[in-house]
Amino acid sequence: MRIRSLIGRRELLEVARTELTTRPGVLFYGPPGIGRSLLAAALVASLAATALPACTVLRCSPAKDDAGLPFVGLVDLFARVPESCVEALAPEPRAALKAALLQGREPEGDRDLLAVRLAVLDVLRTLAATGPVLLAVDDLQWLDGPSAEVLAFAVRRLDGLDIRMVAAERVADGEQPERLHCCPPDTAELPVPPLTDDEVAHLVAADVGTDLPPAVLRAIQGAAAGNPSYALELGQAALRDEAPVGFGWTLPVPRRLRNPLLEQVRSLPEAAQRTLLVTSAAAHPSLTLLRAAGLHDPAGDLAEAERHGVATADAGGTVRFRHPMVRAAVYADAPVNSRRQAHALLARAVTEPVEEARHLALAHPHEDESTARTLMSAAESARRHGAPDAAAELAALAAHRTPGDRPAERADRLLAAAEFACDAGQLEEAERAAGSVLSESGSARRRVRARLILLRNAGQALEGAHALIADGLRDAEGDPEAEAWLHHWAAVRGLLCGELGDAARHARRAARQAAAAGDTDTRIGALATLGRVQSLAGEAVAADAALEEALALVGGVHGGPESWGLIRMRAILALDSDRVTEARDQVVELLAAIGEFAGVEEVLATLVALTRIQVRSGHCREALQAAARCSSALTETGVQVAPALYAAALAATAGGTAEEARHLAEQAVRASEADGDRLFLLRALAVLGQAELLSGDPRGAAAAVDALQRVKELGEAMCAADPPLLHWYSDLAEALVVLGETDAAGAVIREAHARVSGDPPGSVLAALERAEGLREAGLGRAKEGAVRLRAAVDRLRQLPLPVELVRTLIALGAVERRSRRRSAARAVLGEALETATRIGAAPLAARARDELARLEAADRSGEAGSGGPDLTPTEARIAELVGGGATNREVAAELFISVKTVEGTLSRVYRKFGVRSRTALAHAMAVAVLASGAATVAVDAGDDGQLKPQVQAVMTSQPGRVRTPRARGTLR
Repeated sequence: MRIRSLIGRRELLEVARTELTTRPGVLFYGPPGIGRSLLAAALVASLAATALPACTVLRCSPAKDDAGLPFVGLVDLFARVPESCVEALAPEPRAALKAALLQGREPEGDRDLLAVRLAVLDVLRTLAATGPVLLAVDDLQWLDGPSAEVLAFAVRRLDGLDIRMVAAERVADGEQPERLHCCPPDTAELPVPPLTDDEVAHLVAADVGTDLPPAVLRAIQGAAAGNPSYALELGQAALRDEAPVGFGWTLPVPRRLRNPLLEQVRSLPEAAQRTLLVTSAAAHPSLTLLRAAGLHDPAGDLAEAERHGVATADAGGTVRFRHPMVRAAVYADAPVNSRRQAHALLARAVTEPVEEARHLALAHPHEDESTARTLMSAAESARRHGAPDAAAELAALAAHRTPGDRPAERADRLLAAAEFACDAGQLEEAERAAGSVLSESGSARRRVRARLILLRNAGQALEGAHALIADGLRDAEGDPEAEAWLHHWAAVRGLLCGELGDAARHARRAARQAAAAGDTDTRIGALATLGRVQSLAGEAVAADAALEEALALVGGVHGGPESWGLIRMRAILALDSDRVTEARDQVVELLAAIGEFAGVEEVLATLVALTRIQVRSGHCREALQAAARCSSALTETGVQVAPALYAAALAATAGGTAEEARHLAEQAVRASEADGDRLFLLRALAVLGQAELLSGDPRGAAAAVDALQRVKELGEAMCAADPPLLHWYSDLAEALVVLGETDAAGAVIREAHARVSGDPPGSVLAALERAEGLREAGLGRAKEGAVRLRAAVDRLRQLPLPVELVRTLIALGAVERRSRRRSAARAVLGEALETATRIGAAPLAARARDELARLEAADRSGEAGSGGPDLTPTEARIAELVGGGATNREVAAELFISVKTVEGTLSRVYRKFGVRSRTALAHAMAVAVLASGAATVAVDAGDDGQLKPQVQAVMTSQPGRVRTPRARGTLR
């Protein structure tokens, strides 16, 4: 088998390794090509290299042609057995074994056969006495009978010996192994399951070295049905296939794969073979359909096919092939004319219009306007019934069947195919159809429509679409409706690229031109984009007015698909205004309403909005589920990468882990940068900053500052001032405080206040109060800081924002703890932990538990007598490094902060300890440890006479991280 990878099999391999720690053997079983031999070989290699490095490995890989040769399996198995082991046997067993190994006459009679079995058992015992023995038998089903009997005899008598067995057996789909008796008793039976579609895609891409077209990959996944060998063969055949991949394309099945699959099919009567061909061409084959197609005796034909293990009809009359690969092979093996005849029969038999049109087109592969009209009608029906992929296929077939003297109709049908393919997330198909119109059509308006599809197809990656829009506007000149289309797309591009001024200008112009042209749909879209731009600019009232005008044009919130985006945007406006429940109700209702009729982009956008709302409303577990649905849609279509990753990262910050959130946010940042999508780049960077802040340490804070500083710069460049941006300013200030950059934090807070206009949402004010309170505490004014934090808590208690409340309670608890107001700290931290646990905010629950643990540690220290002042995390880390002999520059490099910040923080540390020099600080820290009774400290003088404490135990926000300072010159 030509499989080189363990894609999708590592978990099963680990299960097998685990089983072999308690069981004497493992048997992998499954149908041909599923990967049994690969797993067995990988397991043997792994055991020989790690768990059993000094073992003796006896291998046997019988073939079908060898199954009738007596003892050939035993000959292979004993090829590596030392001659001395055989010679040490008693004379009679030795002679019998040598005869079986073709070193003497063939064993005859029961006594000779028994002697062979005893000899094999004795040899195995001798080998096991010197070290572990591993029996590796592949394709157990082909092991010759005499060898199988000897092996079965021996393995039943290996109890207590260090002998293990790894075997693989081919069985039919759904069947159980038949040669388990050849394995030791209590051998683990491990069925090898099919790969998932994702794993097949990964496997094929790795093997062929490139990404196959989506339509080809989907065909491979359907035919292979998770069988890796089939998938690899089909992938290589598709790579070699020179036929253009279009609608109606047939998956090439190579002859060396067809021949074994069709061995039984070709032995059937001609009538049965014809029945199987018609069955393979049908979308939903049944006995009823086959009779309606005019086949003489389909039931009898299928009964014959069932006897040969090819296909079967169940009690309801539904016909199924033994494996989808057999179906693909039957169809691919048939002559082209025979396939057309099969489709012609089915076109007359099926009653569903879409399937009828498809069969009609495949039965008559020539230009015919009547056929083309039938196909186009079926395509429109499919789209109305929520099947955009079928609609795209049928519309493209309609275009191909359109006579050459009707170029306008052909172009319109290609454009419809492109639009339907875009709806289905089939981006390459959409681009190919639209590109064909763009290069061939002499109609300026149709070229504009083609460009619009290409713009839509680009998803979030519109940064490079400027030329596409400019060329479209030249084609659209003098056509107000077409100009409105292009100006709307220019507005969307400006929005995504952070050019809010240009976006607003284009949106207003698009709305005016659309109104003049009577194009209500484009006017609605332009108003929606204008509302979004105004929302980002912090003009909530104007944004709501634009959306209200658009909704009035569609007939209100029940206006159908045209209202979906408007409802979603109004929900986000409500969310940003702290009307969280209203926002959630709107989006949940919208998601239920769009159901299966919405395109991929609509569903993803709605799920992303729902994730944002659930995170803010404290439904953290539900947010993880919504984000998982985003990822699922992303996997199925490959579109809208950045938004789906952003949603997953955001959900992880609320209900997952900091590490998971960081990883996903980094991916979202890269995807947004690749797309040139500044709108989602802003959000992805903000989530990355929040994920880094969850660690609560200076290194995480430094990474958060890097991300959030970019958010600030992007927001300034965009002239954005919406509530989320102001929240992110607060996060940046908090990260700066953790690093001791209190002056910079103050500047950020002042800038945020300067951007606040009108009557800001309470959550924005609370976020800024939290940042101000932490800054006051960082400056040593803990009392003033606690007052501001309590004001933020009181404000948030009036809002349905439990996640923000928990964050603020934790901040207040930390400040109260450092102020030695332990009772107050315990109360707010207990509330924070209870709330975080209830809403599923796992990362914040962990932070609350950490703070409570520090409080308990402080209580214990207080009982023993306080050993030193309470320091912030940054103060404690700087004191530790300076006490260990690091220079200010070395401390700055270690903590990713400026030298100026180190100097300022060190001054505060000096004041808290009541010292004036680095030497005195080192001595004071050592005294603090001795006084606390929490640790024993050795204080010695270095070469420069400076005292260097070996343990630092002052009270910090991370008391569990007691570190030994490094010697000077060893800082990274």
